[in-house]
Amino acid sequence: MVNSTSQSSYNSCPLTHEEADILLRKVNPQVASNSFDSSDTATIQKMIEGLGDTRGMTRLGFAEALGKVGTPAVSFLMDALQNHPNVVVQRAAAKTLNLIGDTNTVPVLINSFLTDEDQVVRNSCIGALAGIGETSVPPLLEVLANPESDETIKGHAAWALSFIGAKGKEKLYEAVNSQIPEVRSAVIAAIAKIVEEYPEERGFQSILQALQDPSQNVRSEAAAVLGNLKYQPAIPDLVALLSSSAAENRKMAALSLMKIGDRTSLEPLQTALNQEKEPHIEKILQLAISQLEMQTDDDW
Repeated sequence: MVNSTSQSSYNSCPLTHEEADILLRKVNPQVASNSFDSSDTATIQKMIEGLGDTRGMTRLGFAEALGKVGTPAVSFLMDALQNHPNVVVQRAAAKTLNLIGDTNTVPVLINSFLTDEDQVVRNSCIGALAGIGETSVPPLLEVLANPESDETIKGHAAWALSFIGAKGKEKLYEAVNSQIPEVRSAVIAAIAKIVEEYPEERGFQSILQALQDPSQNVRSEAAAVLGNLKYQPAIPDLVALLSSSAAENRKMAALSLMKIGDRTSLEPLQTALNQEKEPHIEKILQLAISQLEMQTDDDW
């Protein structure tokens, strides 16, 4: 929502192309040489207006300049994100905050991510939150835990956690035992990103334990990432998951065993196929078996 007090402080007449070009030519050498006067709030506000220029490269020029100004520009950018009457400025403000990466912006970014009506603004905010890293993890977990968050919001929050990955790993490991299934599922996906970069046993064990989770969705997520990681020690647990009462769990276990590609999985997969009653799961099991048999032939 636009704050009328803040809105009144913005220039009702946007910068002309000529004014914008002159301003950029003035400030770029200053920010490049670290001689920009950070107390010159009038110029910073004009640079904010430049974020609304109709030319993409000019907007980028102002964003990069404000990014180099850094902390002195943050309060102006946060205000523009929340209150500027031009949505183009709001979008660019969020992207510029991403360039700066100030942890103090997290509450404002979360609020705009949840409440702004413009999807591009929201996407830019979640990108900035992901870029900031560890400080963003707790509020993102709260978003996932909130029953009022819709699936799109939860999906973006889960993506941000995975992007943050190792930068926020201690907070992510703490959240493995959350009471909220959506949180546990997103955390497992994020931990998978961590072990891709740092193959640590703690991460693998957290994912393996999630195969026993009371939530069907969490079990499926754990099975999926173990397959993507091609983690062979998970084979016995994935074989056990082939007997799950949840069809989605059986499906993900079969696909993961296929991806891991160990021929010892052939026999349990065939047994599972013989017992399977769901036609669409039968097809998945047949696919997994055929792929493993092809891999076996290739070995010769």
